[in-house]
Amino acid sequence: MRAGAGSGRGQLFLRSLLFLLLAGPPAHHPARGQLRYAVPEELEHGAFVANLGEDLGLDVSTLSARRFRIVSRAGARQHLEVNLENGILFVNERIDREEVCEAGGTCLLHLQLLVESPLELYRVEVEVLDINDHAPTFPWQEYVLEVAESAVLGARFPLESAQDPDVGTNSVHTYRLSPNGFFSLEVQTRSDASKFAELVLERALDREQQRVHRVLLTALDGGVPERSGTAHILVTVLDANDNVPAFDQPSYGVSLPEDAPAGTLVIQLNATDLDEGPNGEIEYSFSGHAPPRVRELFHVEPRSGQVLLKGRLDYERASLHELYVQAKDRGPSAVAVHCRVLVHLLDVNDNAPEVTLTSVSTPVLEDAPPGTVIAVISVLDRDSGDNGRVSCEVGPNVPFELRSSFRNYYTLVTTQALDREVVPEYNVSITARDMGSPALLTRSTLTIPVSDVNDNAPRFLQPSYSVYVMENNAPGASICSVSAQDPDCQQNAYLSYSIADGHIHGMPVGTYVSINSDSGHMYALRSLDYEQIRSFQIQVQAQDAGFPPLSANVTVHIFVLDQNDNAPVIISPMPRNGSVATELVPRSARPGYLVGTVSAVDADAGLNSRLSYQLLQATDFTLFSVAPDTGELRTLRSFLEQDASRQQLVVQVRDGGQPALSATVSLLLSVVETMPQTLSDFSEFSLPPEVSSSSPLTLYLLVSLGSISFTFLLAILILTAIRCRGERRSRQGDSCSPPRCHCCPGSRPSSDGLKTSNLTAQPPAGTTAATCLDVPAGGPPGYCYKVCLGPESAQSDFMFLKPCSPPRNNEKDPGKRSWPEQHLQVSKEAKQPNTDWLPPSRQRPALKRY
Repeated sequence: MRAGAGSGRGQLFLRSLLFLLLAGPPAHHPARGQLRYAVPEELEHGAFVANLGEDLGLDVSTLSARRFRIVSRAGARQHLEVNLENGILFVNERIDREEVCEAGGTCLLHLQLLVESPLELYRVEVEVLDINDHAPTFPWQEYVLEVAESAVLGARFPLESAQDPDVGTNSVHTYRLSPNGFFSLEVQTRSDASKFAELVLERALDREQQRVHRVLLTALDGGVPERSGTAHILVTVLDANDNVPAFDQPSYGVSLPEDAPAGTLVIQLNATDLDEGPNGEIEYSFSGHAPPRVRELFHVEPRSGQVLLKGRLDYERASLHELYVQAKDRGPSAVAVHCRVLVHLLDVNDNAPEVTLTSVSTPVLEDAPPGTVIAVISVLDRDSGDNGRVSCEVGPNVPFELRSSFRNYYTLVTTQALDREVVPEYNVSITARDMGSPALLTRSTLTIPVSDVNDNAPRFLQPSYSVYVMENNAPGASICSVSAQDPDCQQNAYLSYSIADGHIHGMPVGTYVSINSDSGHMYALRSLDYEQIRSFQIQVQAQDAGFPPLSANVTVHIFVLDQNDNAPVIISPMPRNGSVATELVPRSARPGYLVGTVSAVDADAGLNSRLSYQLLQATDFTLFSVAPDTGELRTLRSFLEQDASRQQLVVQVRDGGQPALSATVSLLLSVVETMPQTLSDFSEFSLPPEVSSSSPLTLYLLVSLGSISFTFLLAILILTAIRCRGERRSRQGDSCSPPRCHCCPGSRPSSDGLKTSNLTAQPPAGTTAATCLDVPAGGPPGYCYKVCLGPESAQSDFMFLKPCSPPRNNEKDPGKRSWPEQHLQVSKEAKQPNTDWLPPSRQRPALKRY
């Protein structure tokens, strides 16, 4: 029961303020890098404790940014807190010293202060000072004390002690007894400085006069202001039981391991009583003021006096237990005697170390220098002595180590440079081991991810790329794909591809190829032509998205593959003016005679440009042959009389591509007796592309001109034949006299149905010689005209053939007769025919055919 206690929290605050004024301001005592403050208990929320920002030398404006905070164990109550605006340590919630520190002695709050950037750890101790906030209390408000009337003067009767949770001067200081005529009070001090009271008989009792005596016992503490507690003592006077029990010794001490099981005998107490019978039978029990904790842990056998272990001991909670046991006989007016049993617990290594990660700075940059603080680790072992001494270490083969900053506090720091591309994450095993026997250990695993830094440039999978693209590709078609890798991660590994600036044959490279910036696929923007460009190279760049960005280049060689898209082009013989190429062959040519060489070129390459020649069409396949490799046109045999004087050949030139392409050339070979000095169509010259036989316009012009010429020639021949037939009828049998004819043609059908003339006339002596040749006209192939060429004139005279008749009577000179059906005159003055100009006898039958 409290007596004299203040009412309300206001009185408590005034007392705390009075304490602060008497004790002075809280002082800090640095010791081994620590700060120590003292603060009274029971202060209100927000009460000032200390200015940590000033005492630690920290910049108050950066406390919030550096996350200045108190690190506490999980589940622990946060009695104190720090104001990040001014760095003041203040009371966060009411501190009850008796609740925080169950045992007596100095009560300390251990604070770990952590500040980041850079990571720093401070240790602060705050001593909670006791204030007189508890009044002494007795176990019961009323005690019954039985005293025999035969008790002698000076007899002492121990009384129940009052309990005060406060310590020091605030605990029980003395006892007072209300005035009475029979008893006095004597205060005794135990070895632990605690006080207890004994009632001393000052006057003989007489049960018959007064059976009950009432006194008031008051317990006073030494606090300011003083607090007190009272208990009523009811003294009952009994008949005489002259002897009281007595213990062997007033105090006992025993040691007990904290892991002792329930039922273990703690001590055997023994008390004796000289009386006999019920007055000598002793019963043991805890005294009235034995704390509840003691009654939970221990049990006293009433008859035997054995003290047995009842609950589970814990050295870390309390290393000493104080038991007050009383012994009282069973007789009337029994008086209880007390003894104290001190049970000292022996520490057993039953607590493994506890590892707490106070602060972890993860992830860590891979370019963090050695010595970078990764985490602050605290270890705690609740055991004592060697059992509570802990060593801490990290697992092998990791670039980290532990450095001890305070006792049982470690910082985990890097020992070497990290490389995320080699090890992206570390699982660091932290082992805390105590020094007990057997030793207990705790392992905790800390996962430390390594944050990526853009320290790796992209790397292509190949040092260079060679790409083969078939010509005539479709624009926009994919031609290849390049790929690069970056060991970094996230945006540092995101790659974009581009093509470096450059020129290909004077054109920007961007007009030839493009690249997908995300996938690296390359596309041709135009159709490539092997004949124009056979290879080129470009530079492809891969760049990551890091800061600063890193890049790499690779050369891509693009080779254009030939496709058989060009047919052979014949360059010799080249027809003049787009007509069929002609050549003269002497009839006297022997087998193997080189008529000419067909030459062709192919713009393709390789097998596509390998040419072969063959005779596709011929008037007589037994007469000529073409060398398949060189294109040489040679005779296979000598000419015979029955061989046609005009031989038409078609030579095909084929390349080696798949499928093969070819070109043909038509040759018209005229077999003559003698070779004139004329230009051969087998001469080497180039035909312009605009007049090439492959041109459709040229083909249309040739067909049109040939049709017109053929129609004109056919009309002339029909008219000539009709006129000749009419004159023959009018002359009735007149014959053609050869000496009268300038040119009497002889005809022989050829194998190809063409009319040719192979007559060579001999002009008379002293006259101009004329040579009659078959020269192709501008009409279609297969039609020839008679052309008489004179060496003095470049003019060609067309001869319209008709039967020759003798001169008429009115014509004086046959050579001066005009021929109206002729378009051109051979000469202005006609010469007298000469018999020497006639053809040889072997050609005369040919003339008779006309």
